[in-house]
Amino acid sequence: MRIPISWLKDYVDLVEPVAVLAERLTLAGLEVEAVESIGEWWDPATLIVGRVAAVRPHPAADRLALVEVVAREAGEEGGEISETVVTGAPDMLSLRGVSPLPALKVALALAGAVLVDPHGDRKTRPRKVLEPADIRGVPSRGMVCSERELGLSDENDSILLLAEDAPVGRPLREVLGGEVLEIALTPDLARCMSIVGVAREVAALTGAALRLPAGVIGGTGAAGGTGAAGAAGSAGEPPAAGELEVGVEVDVDVDVEIADPARCNRYMAALVRGVAIGPSPAWMRERLRAAGMQPISNVVDVTNYVMLELGQPLHAFDHDLLASRAAATGLPRPSIRVRPAAPGEKITTLDGVERALDGAELLIADSAGPLGVAGVMGGSESGIGPGTRNVLLEAATFDALAVRQAARQLKLHTEASSRFTRGVPATLNEVAVRRAAALLERLAGGRLAAVVDRHPVPQAPRRACLTASEVRRQLGLALPLPEIRGCLERLEFTVKELVPGGGVAAGPGSDAEATFGLRIEPGEDVLLCTAPWYRLDVEVPADLTEEVARIVGYAAIPATRLSDTLPPPFPSPLLETEERIRDLLVGCGLYEHINYTLTTIESHEKLGLPPLPPESYVTLDNPLSANRRVMRRSMLVSAVEALAANLRYTDRIRCFEVGRVYLPERGEGIRPREERRLSVLLTGPRRRASVHADPAGAEPLDFFDLKGILEAMLSALGWLDRVEVVARPGEAPFGPRCAELVAGGGRLGILGELHPAVAERCGLAGRRVCVAELAIEPLVKTSWQREAMPPLSNYPAVVEDLAFVVPEEVSAHELAAAIRRAGGPLLAALELFDLYRGEPLPAGTKSLAFQLTFQSHDATLGGAEVAALRQRIEQAVAETLGGKLRA
Repeated sequence: MRIPISWLKDYVDLVEPVAVLAERLTLAGLEVEAVESIGEWWDPATLIVGRVAAVRPHPAADRLALVEVVAREAGEEGGEISETVVTGAPDMLSLRGVSPLPALKVALALAGAVLVDPHGDRKTRPRKVLEPADIRGVPSRGMVCSERELGLSDENDSILLLAEDAPVGRPLREVLGGEVLEIALTPDLARCMSIVGVAREVAALTGAALRLPAGVIGGTGAAGGTGAAGAAGSAGEPPAAGELEVGVEVDVDVDVEIADPARCNRYMAALVRGVAIGPSPAWMRERLRAAGMQPISNVVDVTNYVMLELGQPLHAFDHDLLASRAAATGLPRPSIRVRPAAPGEKITTLDGVERALDGAELLIADSAGPLGVAGVMGGSESGIGPGTRNVLLEAATFDALAVRQAARQLKLHTEASSRFTRGVPATLNEVAVRRAAALLERLAGGRLAAVVDRHPVPQAPRRACLTASEVRRQLGLALPLPEIRGCLERLEFTVKELVPGGGVAAGPGSDAEATFGLRIEPGEDVLLCTAPWYRLDVEVPADLTEEVARIVGYAAIPATRLSDTLPPPFPSPLLETEERIRDLLVGCGLYEHINYTLTTIESHEKLGLPPLPPESYVTLDNPLSANRRVMRRSMLVSAVEALAANLRYTDRIRCFEVGRVYLPERGEGIRPREERRLSVLLTGPRRRASVHADPAGAEPLDFFDLKGILEAMLSALGWLDRVEVVARPGEAPFGPRCAELVAGGGRLGILGELHPAVAERCGLAGRRVCVAELAIEPLVKTSWQREAMPPLSNYPAVVEDLAFVVPEEVSAHELAAAIRRAGGPLLAALELFDLYRGEPLPAGTKSLAFQLTFQSHDATLGGAEVAALRQRIEQAVAETLGGKLRA
């Protein structure tokens, strides 16, 4: 929310510097993200206010004009100074040869001025110095500026016109410059989504006087202010705070019906006749631009102005178009109906997009069809145009949830929907309608002819109770009751003091909510607080305590100790195991990454995983993105998606993730089972490039790099000896290099290199990608379970190398298991160190060489004992696997 300081000053006196005010607001919950200074970079000597004295044709170009701009009036010291500049702006071309000219004040840039370069498509446009130039034979030492060239907006089709009373020669910074607060508002601060709302907060925090527009309940209704804001009369000046009053004729030329009162509590329609469409006055255009909105026309600008000023979204219909639509359906006059949309119904909104409705949206419609999506955007068929003469203003209160769902469904988030989704009080409808009608009367020559009000659900007052002991309990502040009452009254709460034992009457609504969690000590007075009409966020006593804290100041709340002892910590073996895994993998040179748990069914199918029906996925009803619709069933999906997104930044990725997968079929009831799993991903060269020759480091990471990392992790966790690696070539999504990790007869995980076809479908064509996914829960060990360290032998070991020729289908794991069984307890260690195929070995065989370490804890092994062990091993390999000792 952008709050121009100059606009804010119309409603409240700012007694503090802007920087101090921004800090006060932030500490009160209205986070000021930035303070923007408009025109801070404008040079006061070269960017000034000019008056257009004449516009003549260019002697050598039909699409250019010569604009004579007065930079200093004749009555000032030094006499009149003028510059003739060349421009191609369409609005200036249309004035060539016109005499007398209307009063036109423009932004004149003289040679040497720094301006924004209006050309190019870059988001952040560079600035450049304006140089004198000869344009088609005519010297030009300046230019008249557009909004884009001054950095005010992206508008570049016309020259920026200033207020008629802007002093000629005055630095532009003094006329258009100013400070703007950028405020980030939480959902409970809907009341502050307007200039008046922020003014109320400033008045409450600083104690300054508040001046509200006439008709706003709670305001003084008195005209005041200084400068233009306090002046009355002409359309060239902003209206004073209490200036606008309008009368209403009795004839009604529109019917209004609310078919869904639960989602539309109130709907008002005001008919303003005889408007003349044209540009808004300069003061309104400047305020809209400063608040972040682009001026369009006086009627549309008035609706936006009132929305920014009061917080009530308005919509303007062309009443004559509504009348013609009604006549085409046989009705004598327009008939507005607030109704649910029909499934499949379509509407073309003001942005020119045709949108299909699913039946959940709430529509503003007439007898001919939809006119707008309630609370989101109006339709294009009845919008304001250059020929509009009679305007029907709409002000309504729609259900916040209904508007939020419609905006999300249509992917259409607007200024109006952002306010309705936070809540708009029904009382504000009439205030805003009359304010807008008065502005249209003043700025467009209109006349308020009728107001129709349908209010099936009255706005109920919001009440809650508070005591001094409750404030002390929640804030740790011992505030007397009169001070608490004063804080709330500064926020325009109506406070009534209840005597002890008098009971609590919360009025409409539940007494239980008004006193929810309230501490009342014996004999203690209770404050019954009624929130002002514009506050929809007050429900329970805690809401009142928060208001007291904001006014007193959070800095006044002392630091206190807990009044109770902390509960003892309980060990979590699962979390301890996960942290241990993280430490180990980081120690192996990997980086932890955190991915989205949301993905798509198509991403699962790209990996070639077995197809599953949609009910096998946890599906979101209202996904924020089409790429985030279901919860993942495999960690590999997120790992590969993240890899494809990050390869644009680096060619070498070694990462892991500890997270959850979601399996509905294994869950209990409606909740899916959430399994904790680990994914590891490797791709790119084995080592980073170096000035030193490193052929092995330039090779891509492969299956055995991944296997080695997992073995190092399992060894540190004490599981390596209990995990078996079983080849599973071709299991999806892997190619020939794939293996399963088996522990205790169950599957622990899988690892391998992605199949080239899978890699291509995932946007990783031609790249070797190694991934693994492991279950974490089977690896959990409680912290008190310690692995017993094997005893150290005092006797020397005997080391021998044995090579066995075995059939090709025999794996190294099977051969090692046979050797271990035959070697028994005297075989202390076994390590594979060589694999050989080829001559002179027979076809279909291979040679596997192991280093065997024999050692006893009782005595030194002799040659005969080692020979007997070797013979037993050789015999066991021959009998079980058909292998023999290689000669």
